[in-house]
Amino acid sequence: MKQYILIAFLSVFLIGCKDTKPQDDKFHIVTTTSMITDLVENIGGDKVVVQGLMGAGVDPHLYKASEGDVSKLSNADMILYGGLHLEGKLVEVFEKMQKQNIKTVAVSDALDKKDLIGSTLFASNYDPHIWFDVTNWGKITVFVADQLSKARPEHKAVFQANAKAYLLKLKALKEEIEAEIATLPVEKRRLVTAHDAFSYFGRAYQFDVVGLQGLSTATEAGVQDVQKTAAYIIDHKVKAVFIESSVPKRTVEALQAAVNSKNHNVVIGGTLFSDALGNPGTPEGTYIGMFKFNVHTIVNSLK
Repeated sequence: MKQYILIAFLSVFLIGCKDTKPQDDKFHIVTTTSMITDLVENIGGDKVVVQGLMGAGVDPHLYKASEGDVSKLSNADMILYGGLHLEGKLVEVFEKMQKQNIKTVAVSDALDKKDLIGSTLFASNYDPHIWFDVTNWGKITVFVADQLSKARPEHKAVFQANAKAYLLKLKALKEEIEAEIATLPVEKRRLVTAHDAFSYFGRAYQFDVVGLQGLSTATEAGVQDVQKTAAYIIDHKVKAVFIESSVPKRTVEALQAAVNSKNHNVVIGGTLFSDALGNPGTPEGTYIGMFKFNVHTIVNSLK
């Protein structure tokens, strides 16, 4: 019943939005997560106007579209979202936008299935946290630049040049973080976090990753999850666990208490950025700054 109510609401609302589309020659793009917003701003430059739906600390797994969001989406020239059911509660909205002939693109389409980590526990059957491998983000950069170029061929040279410059920055990022990670012995590369967002990071940089919650934060960690993870920490002598900026910290604090009650000291190593970037205007408010911050926090806490 809720599904039909939502569709009816969107149908009525979109009719009222038809005359509010910006009357200028700019390319208006709406993005979902702050990682995608940052990427599109880098590629689009002054040829695009980007509106991001989700800011710092916002969890895309639980995000619901407001009336204002629907207005932004319905007036966009293009919508770019993560895909793989990352924005699970927005799927119906995206489908409605496609029926309104608004170009709606999942950036995960940039990747071959062989690049993805499978998961029977997630709606798409794949882990959607694809940005935590810089190589993936490079492929997505090329893909997004091509999508923008097809939509606005008159600006193709700008989009492609900006993408090329950004790829060089990603190459430098990759080299920098690999050098820092190399200072941490492989046997100490055990990353325990609030939810299972770092599997791509673990695969790329040789970390054993354990998430207290599953791939989606829609499912809360239970007592058995805490006990199982506590046993892992004790067995492997893990020094630190990590909070995430977009997930409440109470479950990680409960995990820390469970471990410490068994005479094994584990500290909270810091807060990592997982499903969202940091505040705009800060280094962590960019994809590159976020990745550097996370790596530095992880390595320093686990040494």
